[in-house]
Amino acid sequence: METSVLSERPAPTVAALSVRDLNVHYADKHALQSVSLDIPKGKVTSFIGPSGCGKSTLLRSLNRLNDRIPGARIDGRVEFHGQNIYDRKTDLLALRRKIGMVFQKANPFPMSIFDNVALGPKMHYGTKGKDLDQIVEEALVHAALWDEVKDDYRRKSGLALSGGQQQRLCIARMLAVRPEVILMDEPCSALDPISTAKIEELVVALAGEHTLVVVTHNLPQAERISDFTAFFMFGELVEHGSSSVVFANPSQKSTQDYVTGRFG
Repeated sequence: METSVLSERPAPTVAALSVRDLNVHYADKHALQSVSLDIPKGKVTSFIGPSGCGKSTLLRSLNRLNDRIPGARIDGRVEFHGQNIYDRKTDLLALRRKIGMVFQKANPFPMSIFDNVALGPKMHYGTKGKDLDQIVEEALVHAALWDEVKDDYRRKSGLALSGGQQQRLCIARMLAVRPEVILMDEPCSALDPISTAKIEELVVALAGEHTLVVVTHNLPQAERISDFTAFFMFGELVEHGSSSVVFANPSQKSTQDYVTGRFG
């Protein structure tokens, strides 16, 4: 395996998350091996690499979802606001409000569109009345869904939406609790090209106010939407840097082979 390097990148940015010497084991499998990288604040970072290379494992490690997997062992540090999220004193509910997740398969709740989005603010902040109405509308606007559902969003079930709309509803549901970081695990893999384009536009629009980390097997998508790209193989970080450099002039041969389609 080639030595992990940092590619040339634009001027340094503030890190939203800093990963240091992170190792993840699933029983006897060493799924993630001594990974260290910074996730730049307000930018889009894509994780790419062949199946089983550790990119989704790292994504889930960023808000401790791997804690739920029986037999998982994690050591190392993930720093958020200068604190190690793996400290025993970490409030996981508060952490996952600040670092939200969008999954590969949309998972709206069997309730109205309004209630799907309102659930988080009501549960976490006790929001109600006009304040809740405003939060729901703003979240649907920011998720690029408001114009499509505004006429019946208080009555229509979230389950009655199309696949692409359901994914944007899940994004709106997350935005309603005001996350700082948004993690996306192959958010477009089950969507048609038109819905995929809408999600990609949304990712780009959310950057700046939010930090986004996207796992994708779609290399053109990673190149289109991300400011930074990290390439993984066999549980190791091979290369991480500006997307323009990683795709056009990577410093590692395995990265070059992967992005040009020679394997993977």
